[in-house]
Amino acid sequence: MATQTQSQDILSTDHLHADLKGRSVRGGALTLTSQGITFVMQSVSTVVLAHLLTPADFGLVAMVTAITGLAQAFADLGLSEATIQRQGITYEQVSALFWINVGIGTLLMLVTAALGPFLAWFYREPRLTDIALLASLTFLFGGLRVQHNALLMRQMRYAALSVRDIASYAVAVPLAIFLALRGAGYWAILALPLTLNFLQMTLSWAMIRWIPGLPRRGAKVGSMVAFGGKVAISYLVTNTNRSADSVLIGWYWGAHLLGLYSRAYNLLMLPVRQLSGPATRVAVPTFSRLQNDPERFARYYLRAVNLMTWVFTPIFGYLFVAAEPVIVLVLGRQWMDAAPVFQILALASLGQLFLDSTFWLFIGRGQSGRMLKLLFVMSPIIVGSFAIGLRFGIKGVALSGSVALIGVSPWVLNYTFQGTQLTLKRFGQAIAFPIVLSLAGVLSAEVALRLIGPQGIVSQLVVSALGFAAAYLLSALVPSIRQEAMSLGKLLNEMRMPGEAA
Repeated sequence: MATQTQSQDILSTDHLHADLKGRSVRGGALTLTSQGITFVMQSVSTVVLAHLLTPADFGLVAMVTAITGLAQAFADLGLSEATIQRQGITYEQVSALFWINVGIGTLLMLVTAALGPFLAWFYREPRLTDIALLASLTFLFGGLRVQHNALLMRQMRYAALSVRDIASYAVAVPLAIFLALRGAGYWAILALPLTLNFLQMTLSWAMIRWIPGLPRRGAKVGSMVAFGGKVAISYLVTNTNRSADSVLIGWYWGAHLLGLYSRAYNLLMLPVRQLSGPATRVAVPTFSRLQNDPERFARYYLRAVNLMTWVFTPIFGYLFVAAEPVIVLVLGRQWMDAAPVFQILALASLGQLFLDSTFWLFIGRGQSGRMLKLLFVMSPIIVGSFAIGLRFGIKGVALSGSVALIGVSPWVLNYTFQGTQLTLKRFGQAIAFPIVLSLAGVLSAEVALRLIGPQGIVSQLVVSALGFAAAYLLSALVPSIRQEAMSLGKLLNEMRMPGEAA
């Protein structure tokens, strides 16, 4: 009984409403700080492993993860979102969800291990059997972690989540590099996610101090499983869209070109994941608490999107201009053929972030069914675009997929905003200035590169950066842009100060 009483205190969220704005803002600051640290560690692993290993090594692992990535959608059956989104939840319900997650994780582990021989046949690569066997362990670790992670997020315990992630990377990255130095090849790549998942599972249990009870009938989790199931299917469709390009390239072109494509994609997604993951971690609990306050719901979303756009448009613009020197500096000259793909994918990256943000709104409002309908319509468009570009090589796949993603974005956003006080006009106003400035930065950097003509890698990077800096400094002469920048500065200052109730 004492355990249940203590757990019920952990499940309560009433105390969060008194300082929801402060918790959200400070949570954003904490997660951004921790992501900055983990970004450095991830970057180190990306650079070092790319120099120690070959494109074929990365291609072999990508052949497996492209398939297992689909199963990741069912790793928690959307039940973490169900735990976070639910206004009120009981100890018995979370315990029941825990055992469901463990069962699903175990099943997916067995299925993935059994798929090894099929993948070896499909890709004509016998080494995939053993790779799939080891990769399957991530599902078991994930199933054991889901509800503890969800409870940490439900309680907005961002400091604990930050410490957990930093500590996990601090162990996993050196281990992967050590194995690569010892000649482990593609096993070093697999060691990184396996170690991360195991440590995050262990630390999540230690931090939340919640012990699940035995599964019992009458826990009344049917509606939560239905909600989570729709979320899981939505994630499956999303992962299908994101994995289809890798599956097709690996099947049609082989491990080497898939390695080039996957490294270009993952290098570009590295900064994206630094924000999208933490933003989701903060946004979903916040929007879940605001689902009955439409105007605050809309205002918080627009502010989050505005901040996200200010942060990432200059990054994507700079990576577009400096794609070749960035690839050479970070990955090495053996990866030069990945530069055009990297540049093409940069065009669509902001659109991907915007589409990811629609998940916050659907899940926060408990509309997993509408989200699923949307994805069922989008999926054949995205996957079809990859198939169209396949015969033109990895550049063709990247270009056709990017065009399709940008093309469907306005319709997706308009559909998502239905039933809220959000509109495409309000959304456009929130993102207009940072996008225009980024385009000006791209133009300025391109002009600078053509006029100066730097030859060295470092000089090309510096000239590109100076071109962007010139565009952003000149923008300070525009009063409306200066005013929005000051508002952004005020928000960043709030992240360092105790927040007040909104």
